[in-house]
Formats: sequence, C-alpha cells, structure tokens
Amino acid sequence: MKAKRKMIVSLAMALALAASLVPVSKPAEAAYTPPYQTVKIGLFSYKSDGNIDQRNFPSANLQYVTGKGEGYELGYYDQNRQFVPIGVQIVGTPEITVVMDRNMKYDSNSNSYAEEKTDFDGIVVGCAHLKWNESFLTYDDAVLSMATNGGEFVRYENGYFWVLRGQYTTREAAAAVADAEAAAGVTGWSVDSGSSYTVTVVQTRTNNILFEYDCGSSSSLAIRTYTTDGTVPQTWHRKCYYYGGFAFQRLTGGNITVVNYVDIEDYLKGVVPWEMSASWPKEALKAQAITARTFLMTNIKKHRAEGFDICNTIDCQAYHGNERATENSDAAVIETAGQYLMYDGELCETYYASSDGGATENVENIWGTKAIPYLRGVVDPYEAELFDSSSSYYWTQRYTPSSLGDRLRTLGRSCGDIVKVSITFTELGNVRSITFTDASGKSNTFDKSNCRSVIGSGLSNRYTVNGLTPYGVSASLYVNNGAAMDLKLGEVYAVGGSGAVEQLPSGDVYAISGKGTVGKLDAAVGTGTSRTVTTGVDASGRFVFTGSGHGHSVGMSQWGAYSMAKYHGKTCEEILTFYYTGTQVVSTAGQIPFI
Repeated sequence: MKAKRKMIVSLAMALALAASLVPVSKPAEAAYTPPYQTVKIGLFSYKSDGNIDQRNFPSANLQYVTGKGEGYELGYYDQNRQFVPIGVQIVGTPEITVVMDRNMKYDSNSNSYAEEKTDFDGIVVGCAHLKWNESFLTYDDAVLSMATNGGEFVRYENGYFWVLRGQYTTREAAAAVADAEAAAGVTGWSVDSGSSYTVTVVQTRTNNILFEYDCGSSSSLAIRTYTTDGTVPQTWHRKCYYYGGFAFQRLTGGNITVVNYVDIEDYLKGVVPWEMSASWPKEALKAQAITARTFLMTNIKKHRAEGFDICNTIDCQAYHGNERATENSDAAVIETAGQYLMYDGELCETYYASSDGGATENVENIWGTKAIPYLRGVVDPYEAELFDSSSSYYWTQRYTPSSLGDRLRTLGRSCGDIVKVSITFTELGNVRSITFTDASGKSNTFDKSNCRSVIGSGLSNRYTVNGLTPYGVSASLYVNNGAAMDLKLGEVYAVGGSGAVEQLPSGDVYAISGKGTVGKLDAAVGTGTSRTVTTGVDASGRFVFTGSGHGHSVGMSQWGAYSMAKYHGKTCEEILTFYYTGTQVVSTAGQIPFI
C-alpha cells in the first residue's frame, strides 16, 4: 500500500553511522616493542567441541614430522627463554614419550602411558632404579662409564649426569637386586627413585628408557626437533604438529604440563587458521593476525601461575599447531609481522567474536562496568552480506513456560513455570538485561554477558522474544536506495523501483545484499535508545527467541571482517579501525631482553 515519504534516518543516526565507517584521524602512535619474541603456550588436551578436557598429562608423545626432523636435542629453557642444550641427542628414534618417573603402564588403545599401582603385566616403566655412585660433568663421560660399568641410561640432575640401570616397581625389589649383587662382589650401585620433578623419556610403545631429567623447580626438561638440511623442524604432539620446542613441567609433583616455546610469528601461523578459515580473504586474515598478536601480548600473564603465558583453547585463543595453515594464512602473518593495535600509546584489548548479528556492543554492557574508549559498539552494515554465507547466522530457540523454568533451574535459579519475559535493549538494539517472571510473581534477572548464555550456548546478545523489538511489536525500516542500509525502526517501508516509498505487507524484513542475494534482516539494528519490552507466551503457548550472530559482540566480528574484505575491498587496517574506535596499527621497533 502507498505511504507518505519519511526521513530515511534521523540526522544524528546518519552522522553516527557515517562517523563509524571513517577511521578517526589522529597522530601516529609510537612503535610497540614486545618484551620477548618467544612465547610459552600451554598445550591442553581438548575435546572435539573445543572444551577443555584436562590441563596436563601423565605422559606426552612426540614424533618429528617426516622430512622436517632428523632427531631430538635435549636441554632446558633459561630465563631469557633461550634453549640451552645439555649435550644429549636422540637419533634414530622418531617416536618418544615423556612420562612421570612413576610406575607407568602403556595402553595400546590410547597409545599413551598412565600411572599403575597394582597391575604390572604388559609394558611397564618402573620407577625404582640402581644408580652408579659417581657423577659426571658431561653426557659423553656418563655414556663412557655406562658402557664400562653396565649402565642402561643417563639422568641429568642439577647440573650433573648420573648412570642408572634397571626399572623396578618397588624400591624393595631394587634393593633385593643390589644386595644380591653386593654379595656376589658387584658394588658401586645403590637404590634410587626420582623426585616429584623427575621426568623419563622412553621409546614410545616400549619400556626402553632413553633419558631422565630432574632439576627440581629450577628448570624443566626441554626437547626440540632438529634438522641438518636447512628445513624448519616440526614436531607432532597429540595429533597436531608444531614449530618450536617443548618443556615438560611437573610444577606440583603430579602430571606433566606440556608447554610449547615458540616464536610469536610461528605461534600466529597456528592461531590464524584455527580462528578463521585459511581460505578467507587475506585482508581479513591479516586483521585476525594483528588482533591475535595484540591479544597475545595483552594477556601474556594470564596463565603465569601455571607455568606458561596463555593456553591453546578458546579460553585464550584456539591454537592446535599448523595443520590448518596454508600459504594464504601464513602470508597474512608474514605480511603483518610485528604489527599491533594501539590506542593512545597503549596496546588494545582486542576481543573478537564470530559475528555480531548487526551491531557490536559497548564493552561495559557485556562485561564489568568500565567503559573502554576503543571498545564501543558500532552498527555493522557489513554482516548484511552473510545471508547465504553462514547458514547459522540466524537462530531460533523455543521454550514452553515449563521448559523455560527448567532452563533457569539448571542455571541455579529458583523459579516455577515462566509466564512473562521482559527484555531491556541497549541503544544499539542488543539485549542488556532479561527478566523472567514465574506464575507466583517471582522474578529472575540476567544481564550483560549472561543474557546470551541463559538462552543457549554460543549465541549472541542480539535477539527478540515473540517478535518484540525496542519499539514494541511493529518495526519500521527505511532503506536508502542509493547507498548502504541506514536503519530506523517503526513500520516497514522500502524504496521501490519507481522511487516511490512502499510499505511492506509483512513484519519480516528482507534486503538485497552487495552480492545480489536476498535475505532477512535483523529487526533491531541501531534503535538509538534504550527501551524495555514485556511479553507473555505467543499464540502457540511458547516463548520464541529469534536472534542473529554468535559470540559476545565486543570488538571485531570475524564474519564482518570477511564481508568487509571480500565484498567491499577493505584493508586490514580499515577493518580494525571500524571495529576498534580510534585505534592505529603500529609496528615493532625492536626487542628488549626478557626480565
């Protein structure tokens, strides 16, 4: 039906959107210098869904990658994160395992070793040994003594090398052998067990001990693959392959924490294709590389108490080696090497998420109360290109009064069946808080980041319930027929081919993207004000939550970066300055020693 012309958007809204699309001009930032170039990444186990399974292991398998390794070099990492060799190499054994110095039994099903206290049938690495009574300053001298005196392997202990032999499941069994040998005139051997810091290197699938290491809490065994033909070595660990070396820490005397010591840029070659598809446009990947590099340095102390800088899960950044790396993703890292995002002379907190659903959000409306000047929400017109790129971009969650009550109770809230839902929206149309009221009148409120988790895992704060928007049941959307979509809510209008403004007959809003495809828009984009709406069940007796986007909506949208690069020709710097207000990309000036 015909309708009179109305303004496309308010002047303030138009100016705000226009300003958000143009990088803020400001003086260049001084160069940033990271404190060190080698970072320590805790390699946790992980499940297929990305959740943490465990943080340390009773054993850790290593295998060098074919064509990218010839053997292993053993040593430790010093306070400057430099590898210090101790003169020990393992050659001709491509598969090795580091275990605790306890009674460790091999399990062929998992190809791993676990502590065993009662059943010693099968392949068992015993923790009690016989130790030669003389120490040596070099590994070679210890090996010579081992050949002369009948030893079987060497331990490095607080700067000295010792020769050991035998592996028994109890000290008593070892003592019985020592006593019998002494009675026969064989002397110089005493019973020994490693400390709670000792780790043992064995040939995988066997109980053949190759080496032991124990320097207490002062240092941990480090192993790195080496090559002699100039190729860059890479090492398998838990079905992933990595650059750099590995430290095996028993900080609390229990299981082994595996830490990957790796160059910043090599680390990022693993992060970028795990956080974004390696096939995405390079400028998007470069934006991801800069945000990931900056995130690394602003969170460098996050796991210090656990013996490393950051972990390899989504608790920090996804990093499971280089399996997904391609020439394209590596180039994104190489071309941005040493680049960081800064604001007013300081590194930025470069949070990022999968997609924002139409608008990012001010950080104080998601986490905490502190406003951060560069983490401001922006209306995101670029994600409108994603109608046929991401099948999960739009989502729906349906609850009955009973099932919604069950949902709240699983989250620890006390309530009955829910009869009313109230949503408070932010000025950008995201959910700021949501209140559930049961039949007795009792209310439960969730706010900020909890607004998305209460509805479902992994969703966003950008949703409505039973079609309600910040302006009530109806929504207006005006589309400028000559430019990107400038949005205002009310009734639904569009500019037709003749130039006339037509009111659309349906409450569902569709638009043509930059690719020429048609898709449904989020109805609550940039309302310009904070409002609260309330509803009971719909005609079917349910609460229907419909939303768009996935993740916390603070900082960069990864899918938005994809769209900006692919369909709008934006550079990585333009992407970053759009999502992080008033920031600049700066380069590394140099390195300073780690203290």
